[in-house]
Amino acid sequence: MRRLLALLGLATALLLGVDGVMVLATPAPTPPVDVVDAVLPMPELPNDLAMHVAMPAPATLVEGTRIRISRLGIDLPLESGDLDRDIAAQLTPVGAAFLLPGSAVPGTGGNAYVYSHARVGMFLTLWNASLGDVVEVVSPSGAVLRYTITEIHSRVPTSDIEFVLPTSDERLTLQTSTGPHVTDPRFVVVARPTN
Repeated sequence: MRRLLALLGLATALLLGVDGVMVLATPAPTPPVDVVDAVLPMPELPNDLAMHVAMPAPATLVEGTRIRISRLGIDLPLESGDLDRDIAAQLTPVGAAFLLPGSAVPGTGGNAYVYSHARVGMFLTLWNASLGDVVEVVSPSGAVLRYTITEIHSRVPTSDIEFVLPTSDERLTLQTSTGPHVTDPRFVVVARPTN
């Protein structure tokens, strides 16, 4: 429940942004996914069952992971986003893509929401995405998760929170800006695992 509330807070926060970097903001920082999951209370279970049920370890993004879309010339480090830095201080670094805190880690099911600047060498060429393009998430060990772009939404209003919300299916949602102003629509691409 706490994770859902955090994501809803982030979704609501999509109304703000700066310098066309991304259109994400939040009124108060939300802990990263590993912290949120760690503080979830144990569900109420009968005493004899509670001692035999272990909560799964939260999934975390492995340092050194990259995101690639070869056809578009995108090949960036995929790092964990930081709400204080990226949202509150509006200082999202260049040269990387970022996993929205509270969203799923690629390969673990659910909606992995990734954002980056619309700049040369970053997500600017995402504007040229086509249905069927392959997105790869590459771990430091060389393991590759492949996704196929199935949806392209070129002008998502900043008030639309649909794409940041959790999903029951596994997907990779990529977002960048379409202009330098807070009110400029977002460019969103949805990719699903390749069979």
